[in-house]
Amino acid sequence: MNRYALWKYLVILSALILGIVYALPNFYGEAPAIQISSTKPAAKLNQDIQVQLEKAFTNSQLIVQNIIQENNSLVFLFQNSDDQLKAKFLAEKYLTEQKLQQNYVVALNLIPRSPQILRAIRANPMYLGLDLRGGMHFVLQVDVNASVTQKLDSIVSDFKTHLREKNIRHGGVSRMGMSVQVRPYATQSINDISTALQSQYPDLQYTLDQAIHVTLKPESIVSLKKLALQQNITTLHNRINELGVTEPVIQQQGLERIVIQLPGVQDSAKAKDIIGRTATLELRMVDESVAGLAAERGQQEVPFGSERYLDRNGQAYIVKKDPILSGGNLTDAQPGFDGVTNEVAVHLTLDAKGSRIFAQVTRDNINKRIAILLFEKGQGEVVTAPVIRSEINGGKVQITGNMSTEEANLVALLLRAGSLAAPMEIIEERTIGPSLGAENIKKGFQSVLWGFVAVAGFMMLYYLLFGLFSSLALAFNLLLLVSVLSGLQATLTLPGMAAIALVIGMAIDSNVLINERIREELRLGQSPQMAIYNGFDRAWGTILDSNITTLIAGVALYAFGSGPIKGFAVVHCLGILTSMFSAVFFARGVVNFWYGRQKKLSTISIGTIWKPNTTTKQQDL
Repeated sequence: MNRYALWKYLVILSALILGIVYALPNFYGEAPAIQISSTKPAAKLNQDIQVQLEKAFTNSQLIVQNIIQENNSLVFLFQNSDDQLKAKFLAEKYLTEQKLQQNYVVALNLIPRSPQILRAIRANPMYLGLDLRGGMHFVLQVDVNASVTQKLDSIVSDFKTHLREKNIRHGGVSRMGMSVQVRPYATQSINDISTALQSQYPDLQYTLDQAIHVTLKPESIVSLKKLALQQNITTLHNRINELGVTEPVIQQQGLERIVIQLPGVQDSAKAKDIIGRTATLELRMVDESVAGLAAERGQQEVPFGSERYLDRNGQAYIVKKDPILSGGNLTDAQPGFDGVTNEVAVHLTLDAKGSRIFAQVTRDNINKRIAILLFEKGQGEVVTAPVIRSEINGGKVQITGNMSTEEANLVALLLRAGSLAAPMEIIEERTIGPSLGAENIKKGFQSVLWGFVAVAGFMMLYYLLFGLFSSLALAFNLLLLVSVLSGLQATLTLPGMAAIALVIGMAIDSNVLINERIREELRLGQSPQMAIYNGFDRAWGTILDSNITTLIAGVALYAFGSGPIKGFAVVHCLGILTSMFSAVFFARGVVNFWYGRQKKLSTISIGTIWKPNTTTKQQDL
């Protein structure tokens, strides 16, 4: 009756082994380290850099515990944080002396001390959140309505240009709030103006009375706001890479906010400077003269009036100093495909002024190259340098050149991320020191430990051997929860640790229900074997109902919450699922293994059974 099939014990054993393996990395701790990563694909980390850095560390009496080289990054592990900071200074000094500071970034990091065999099977510890590791937390409010305003201003300029090219007179074009108003000229029919505009710009909404009122469609407004927010996130990603922050968190919160978490960063002024920095985009002609081509090949100096820039692969380009267009003339950049050859392409949209200039430049420079450069912190980089095949009108520019879909997406993002699409302001800022983070870890761990000890002690005192079985199930639940969080590479925060402590109290409820149900069956006169069977079987429905309702609340917290609330909800929901498995499946397996082998079972150790309407009022089993 109370015997498990072999396959069920194998499932429990497999879960136990996997739980131990994937929870184990969390107990090895982390080592202070510096991570040197290349910022450009062409900048490879070679053996000379490693040897020279090792020599510099040895001369400064810094002990390197281990060296890891993977994914085009070099990691040096040290004994303590003081050696880590000294090593970072020495590494940056070496790269500056070798003029390599533009190609590599040195970041402080914490590397798990877990053995290579665990890392080989992707058994890694959980990430520590900002409140446990220390660092900076920002919440930025994005003025997404500004992107709609910018679009309307661009429409005003486009309308003026289009009507002038069509020789249609008008009484003025201006933006009125969130719409564009076109006033007709005294002798010009309003219908003629409306027809001319609608034929060129059919994606807008037009209303006619004494003037033409033009607005964006609702779906276009939503798309513009989403694009502005995503462009700002992409720009922030590019900028924060400059800080040398490992594992930064940059994510959307709601429809108009961005959350930034920078683990290990304590310099608030520098962080704000990086986040608020602007970038510019420029279009310049490539110097196709004999001297320019020779300089591009490295055969002579750069000629007067030109400059030398590199692309991401290290390819040199000699371009004219005077820009043709800047990023202010670019309104959009999207990946797509060539309509004729079906090649992967990037489609750029210029404003009215940029369209006129670009048409003239492309008309006068057929079969010549034009370079698109991205400038940030005074450093320019060539994004692409296509050949002009024909005159390009209408402000629609297409970039092709044997690009993959991923490369086209990257180029489009880089072009859009040259500057912020909408202004932002910091509305929340917090700095958490590393010592406070360590204290949070200590207190969080103690709360979980003492909570478990108190619950397990009470269960064993009250339910005796069945209390021990329940405590083993609770320990298995904690092991399983930690291993699942580690396997998912979840980020553990202080609210997450609170959720783990809460899971201890909630998970034991299932065992209490089972034990009390077994006691009830014994009071009704059932045999011990039948009481165990009915206790687990009849308690299952109540356990399932209570856990499902709690799980619904956890899902609601995750769906509608943000930040710490989401972290709490993730651990809470996973803890409910693991507790159902451990409290019912694992606990029953342990009970069946202990009592199921006994054919004639007279008593079980489950504490004192109180019986009503008896002279002694109690019976010890």
